[in-house]
Amino acid sequence: MLEINTVRAGYDRTTVLHAVTVAVPQDGVAAVLGHNGAGKSTLLRTAMGLIKPTGGAVLLDGEDITRLAPHQRVARGMAYVPQGQQSFPHLTTAENLQLVADGRPRVASGRSGGGGGKEAIAEALDLFPVLRELSGRRAGLLSGGQRQQLAIARALVTRPRLLLLDEPTEGIQPSVVAEIEETILTLARRGGLSVLLVEQHVGFAMRAAQRYYVLEAGRVTSSGDGGTGAEQTVRAALSV
Repeated sequence: MLEINTVRAGYDRTTVLHAVTVAVPQDGVAAVLGHNGAGKSTLLRTAMGLIKPTGGAVLLDGEDITRLAPHQRVARGMAYVPQGQQSFPHLTTAENLQLVADGRPRVASGRSGGGGGKEAIAEALDLFPVLRELSGRRAGLLSGGQRQQLAIARALVTRPRLLLLDEPTEGIQPSVVAEIEETILTLARRGGLSVLLVEQHVGFAMRAAQRYYVLEAGRVTSSGDGGTGAEQTVRAALSV
């Protein structure tokens, strides 16, 4: 689905990613793990077109999208959930979702082409039932875990084919972490959606992922097949 081939990228004159190669399987999950400052968020921002790489290429379904703007990538079926439980705080939960539904591309992908905004919102709310109960509450008054669920739901309203998640369980109470983890696992098992997951929780990442990559100082230092059997290998790679 997504190929990030020997990409170099960074900020101004500082190179953060050094010839990084990552592949996301069709209808599967690739997990990227690493300590703070390893370049994980930079990798996602580059994949989404928010950072222009200085080398290498980004391919979606074999198409070179390296020079496409973020909105053009969204039109091809990509969606991005950055860190920080981002939302429009002065809008209600329902208004946050409706705003995305109203602005989503008319024909973005095979998934986005069918059904209307109401149907897409209903599907997202089925995954996060608590948001239906909080539909009239302003997003700024939600808990951190509820805002994270809203951020993921907003991305799913676009009916993406590829979802980029940047540490979706970071800083969230354990009970909500379990709900978010189960939702992501459900999406991964359902098919029709590929996920590039940046995550600190190794156990969850290995349960979800078919492939894993460990980043250290902007370089891939370990990679392989995911699954619970890879958990100790990943923990060992992270402890180096």
